[in-house]
Amino acid sequence: MAVGIEPNGAGIIGTIHPFTRKTTVESAIRWPDGYCAAVSLAFDVDGPSGDAMLDDSLPHNLRYFSEGSYGPYRAVPRLLDLLAQHDLTATFFVPTWVVEHWPGVCERMVAEGHEVGYHGHRHEVFFDLTLDEQQAVMEHSKAVFQRVLGVTPRGFRTPSGDWSSDTAALLRRFGVLYSSSMRGDDRPYFHPAVDGRHGLVELPARWDMDDYTALAYFADPAFPSGLDRISDYRVVSRNWIAEFEGYAREGLFWTTILHPKVSCKPGRLRILDELFGAIRAHDDVWVAHAGAVAQWWVDTHGQEASV
Repeated sequence: MAVGIEPNGAGIIGTIHPFTRKTTVESAIRWPDGYCAAVSLAFDVDGPSGDAMLDDSLPHNLRYFSEGSYGPYRAVPRLLDLLAQHDLTATFFVPTWVVEHWPGVCERMVAEGHEVGYHGHRHEVFFDLTLDEQQAVMEHSKAVFQRVLGVTPRGFRTPSGDWSSDTAALLRRFGVLYSSSMRGDDRPYFHPAVDGRHGLVELPARWDMDDYTALAYFADPAFPSGLDRISDYRVVSRNWIAEFEGYAREGLFWTTILHPKVSCKPGRLRILDELFGAIRAHDDVWVAHAGAVAQWWVDTHGQEASV
């Protein structure tokens, strides 16, 4: 059932459907403390979790394992250093299999003030799981985060970019405040209300800001045949900065789907260095954890989203 939202004073009128959302924007979002826009830097620390783990081929696929392991082992520490240089904090969505196998770097994330969020246990395809199976993944993930890091995440990013229509309600039962999984908007919104309370906050990202589209290289399949499969780093830097500048200009919410094992190699780190510098040059942009943005959205608009 669709849920109408008319946040007082925000000038945003929206109608939310379980799978689609249409919004008419009448004025700019009024971000806190006079900020003109909001940014949450977000990184998916997948490690070697994913297809090769889910189909049990990982023990026989050492190339996949070593490529994935590079992320938490080498790339994330490099990224943490760069974030500290720019005095920026980020949100890290981490499969709990990675938390179990690289606890030290995950402990460093938390110790340095970054946020961690749910991202499955073995990077499962949530759409292929029954609701009971999704619940089992969440129960196991919650236990690992509490046991290893002493935290209970408030955020979730579906590993596969999809989920079932019941997933949002399931996540609320685990105390999850927000998702950053969907692609259909450039401002936060609510999923349908549950039990008279506001639904999950969605902090949508865009494929444009997924580093796989520009920087990932795979020998198999060899596609597109005969053409470069990695973009010019200077072009990637300009594109990402242009995306950020566009969102800032229009007073929107902007986040990323970046993977340390892809974009935090030595030659590529300059792309992020330039992007972080461009963000820091905007004193009028609110840079915050995804959880902080979601909590502000609830505090500001949650009453109108409840039924």
